Amino acid sequence: MNCKLTDRLLAAFIFFTRLPLWRLRQPPKECYASVVEFWPLTGWLTAGVMALTLWGGSYVLPYPVAVVAAIAARMLLTGALHEDGLADCCDGFGGGTDRNRILAIMKDSHIGTYGVIGLIVWFALCVTSLMSMPPTTAALVVLAADPFAKMVTSQLILMLPYARKEEEAKARTVYRRFGIATGLSLAVQGLAPMAAMLYLTGMDWQLIIFVPAVVFYALYMMMRSKIQGYTGDCCGATALIVELTIFIVACAI
Repeated sequence: MNCKLTDRLLAAFIFFTRLPLWRLRQPPKECYASVVEFWPLTGWLTAGVMALTLWGGSYVLPYPVAVVAAIAARMLLTGALHEDGLADCCDGFGGGTDRNRILAIMKDSHIGTYGVIGLIVWFALCVTSLMSMPPTTAALVVLAADPFAKMVTSQLILMLPYARKEEEAKARTVYRRFGIATGLSLAVQGLAPMAAMLYLTGMDWQLIIFVPAVVFYALYMMMRSKIQGYTGDCCGATALIVELTIFIVACAI
């Protein structure tokens, strides 16, 4: 793949956010196959916007309003890309009885009962878990959880095949598998904010790391069993669920 580093980096931010960076330059199509390699890095931006909204908003708004505004700000920045994946996965795995049916439901643009309930429960748990922490602590947890969850979720690319054909993908893109060097880069992108948060808050790193890892493995096993692979929706849903797990563990600590 003959893609410059700058093009691959730009493709990741174009793919995972709604920022009009395509006006500066439109990377070649093949660069979008490597966007996962910089997924946690885009999380630095999305987490930064969410954390800043939460922390700054808490000084001028009631805390619950600031928390909801923070979640909404990130949704606006990403175009609710991962939330759409979560809803599709809830509908697919909740209503499908076999592999083909699950994949068909997930590709349907309509949202069903499982999708609505899934989003409501996810949103309620996000709001209440973040509200249970002081604003500064919650902001630090957000800064760490977003990139870390995306780093963990990126491992699906190595652990499972893509469940559909490339032409059937929603974004017409199948993520390419990455090597050791990229894996180390992903580790730095995801672990650096987490290490900083743990140092500043003094939280137990074992729980913060171990519990989300167990949740990720359970989701991986479900995908392997039900659809024998992953989809873009699965990646988005997994990232949100792993991130939510970190919020819940942090508030429990």
